[in-house]
Amino acid sequence: METLTVRRVIAAPIEDVFDWCATTTNYTRSPLILRARLARPGAGAPYGVGAVRVHTWAIGWFRERVTAYNRPYGFDYTVERSLPPSRHELGRMTFTEVPGGTEVAWTTTFQVRLPFGAALTRALAKPVIAHTFGRILAAADADLTGGRRAG
Repeated sequence: METLTVRRVIAAPIEDVFDWCATTTNYTRSPLILRARLARPGAGAPYGVGAVRVHTWAIGWFRERVTAYNRPYGFDYTVERSLPPSRHELGRMTFTEVPGGTEVAWTTTFQVRLPFGAALTRALAKPVIAHTFGRILAAADADLTGGRRAG
């Protein structure tokens, strides 16, 4: 299993950053996300606990379930199914107020379930997923700040 964390400070209020990141359809603002939809609303909020999110990325297809939701500080999710197949132990986004905006930390622990999965995960999947997470957070930054950078 591999764990990766991507961080970014966005010069916007924590509530706005949380809401943008929790709303899976926003991910298509990144050119690497081809389709994203809410398949089933969650309890208490559309993207709350129990919500099912479905994403088609340039690298695969993912069906995720939100397992924890603490607006505006964080949410957890798990990948229930994916193509290519993978094991997934953790998906988490946390939001912290910092000088100049909100720090987002996006963490995932996973492994591709294919022959030589550990090597594929480390050499190929981990850097591609890190890049994709970064592009999604860059889209959030652009949408929320109009190009202003955090201090």
